[in-house]
Amino acid sequence: MPSPALVACPLPARLGAVAGEAGVTFAVFSRHGERIDLCLFDEAGEAEIARLPLPCRSGDIHHGLLPGAGPGLRYALRAQGPWQPQRGHRFDASKLLVDPYATRIDRPFRWDPRLAQRGIDTADLVPRGIVGGAQPVAAGAPDRAPAFIYELAVKSFTMRHPGVPERIRGTLAALCEPAVIDHIRGLGVSHVELMPVAAWMDERHLPPLGLANAWGYNPVNFVALDPRLAPGGTADLARLCATYAQAGIGIILDIVLNHTAESDEFGATISLRGLDNAVYYRHATDDPGRLINDTGCGHTLALDRAPVVRMVMDALRHWRRLGVAGFRFDLGTVMGRSDTGYSQDAPLLAAIGQDPDLSRAILIAEPWDIGPGGYRLGEFPPPFAEWNGRYRDDVRRFWRGDAGLAGALATRLAGSADLFASRHRGPLASINFVAAHDGFTLADLVSHAGKHNEANGEGNRDGESENHSWNNGIEGRTSAPAITEARHSDLRALLATLFLSRGVPMLTAGDEFGRTQHGNNNAYCQDNEAFWLDWAAADRDLAAFVARLAALRAEHPLLSAATFLTGTGEPPDARWVKPDGMPIRDDEWMGLEAFGLMLNGAEETLLIGISRRRDAIAFTPPDGSPHAWQRLLCSAAEDGEGVLPARSVSLFGRRS
Repeated sequence: MPSPALVACPLPARLGAVAGEAGVTFAVFSRHGERIDLCLFDEAGEAEIARLPLPCRSGDIHHGLLPGAGPGLRYALRAQGPWQPQRGHRFDASKLLVDPYATRIDRPFRWDPRLAQRGIDTADLVPRGIVGGAQPVAAGAPDRAPAFIYELAVKSFTMRHPGVPERIRGTLAALCEPAVIDHIRGLGVSHVELMPVAAWMDERHLPPLGLANAWGYNPVNFVALDPRLAPGGTADLARLCATYAQAGIGIILDIVLNHTAESDEFGATISLRGLDNAVYYRHATDDPGRLINDTGCGHTLALDRAPVVRMVMDALRHWRRLGVAGFRFDLGTVMGRSDTGYSQDAPLLAAIGQDPDLSRAILIAEPWDIGPGGYRLGEFPPPFAEWNGRYRDDVRRFWRGDAGLAGALATRLAGSADLFASRHRGPLASINFVAAHDGFTLADLVSHAGKHNEANGEGNRDGESENHSWNNGIEGRTSAPAITEARHSDLRALLATLFLSRGVPMLTAGDEFGRTQHGNNNAYCQDNEAFWLDWAAADRDLAAFVARLAALRAEHPLLSAATFLTGTGEPPDARWVKPDGMPIRDDEWMGLEAFGLMLNGAEETLLIGISRRRDAIAFTPPDGSPHAWQRLLCSAAEDGEGVLPARSVSLFGRRS
């Protein structure tokens, strides 16, 4: 059998490994690399059978053609170039590298100290890319604005689900099971947001602690699915998108484009660092050897540079072809950063905004990072929506009992015009949430005054210390009936607040039935049964309450209108009133613990009543006629006529 040999070819239109009639073309970016070797492996991916230098270089692209090769070929890369850490150059030909454009890898990544040790071969540690054939093109759900986002981690959601066969638990295929879809559809979800599904590696401090990354926010490659979640590769995601489209549900990917698992200068060399560390990652302008760490993960992708922008745009288009409806961008501020700071006109944001397909996708930014000036809520350009951290904090603080929060809550109920109106963005730019994967679960929020992260092995130092949480009298788990009932009441009030607010509600999977992380507010490293969703202990009544809230929101468009409430018009679109039905003066907001919001629309009038008081309070509609109103919802177990029960939210509709 003749030895494989690369031959010269014109510059390919696409980077990575692309199978065609003549063979497979390989194209790799490396500006400072002097030579890129293609490493070929046997069918099992174990033995390296050839190491071939790419014969052509066109600008910064190294490329070549392997005649006769086709889909299924296993390969990796090595790069030769200068070792000049003081200038950001860290080439090491002993390191096997994953192609950043590989759409499939043959095994998961796993941390090993040798990945970070110069001059030590890592061929036994690094996954091989698998050359793909024609990519499946899935018809996802039609592009439409999300109405109710449901955030979930694939493994945690399915590992203990009784309706999922054990052999597929923890995979994308598990999400296609009828019992899973029935639950999600029954809640009224419009879009499922999958926590990261791209291939990731454990942070290096976790394996010695016996822990593993459970969330996936530590990627290596931006286009290859993690084989633990998708053993069938891209076909698994395409099937998921198509299956959910048939159920009327779109799929959003939570995607990490701010850092990789290569971490700081003591981290691994497994892909981008080995191919061109100086280009892919940002370094200090006055010290080219020092990595900029705006992410808290050791470094920051240089998303203002053309090769990196191209890589990201190619990744987003790849996912869209598989049927994905859109993206949530982790630490989104990084996407707008350059050496001069953040700008909404940054190269990557501009590239997405002008793209005829991506600009029509659902785009959601997490509008912060840990770098200078990193908190940018309200500052992303259209068509981006944003995670509204102010909504989370103001809602939590109001219900905790903090003084002077009624006005802030009213602003959040009305769609957060203070954050989005000045840039001509409506309430749908606000992704409203009270709890997310980061931080406390919704049930833990009302059961713990402080975090309890001892299981993470860092002495409870990790995780956010200020959570605006409360425990209702006893810290953590209790069987005391009064405290249990108080917690249930608070949960329902928080959920009702979320679904009656203008903006897009987002709920993390399991919060609809009272999931707990036992007070851990940073459970990214808890991949175990104690932290997977416990379906057997699910509060079905609470889940039914969430479904009812979503249904009410769908039935009454006034609750989800794409315009801010202004208090103008005839009649006014909104009237803020005290429990006695009288208008609220500006100087009265600071002391309020209960208030009402009347919504006037062309076809209906609604009234929302909110009280955080510990006792029931009389509630008079603005027109003074309680019999003209029908209570459509009350978060409290008892809803006496003419009153707002203690710590409750009610929705009334005017009788026709």
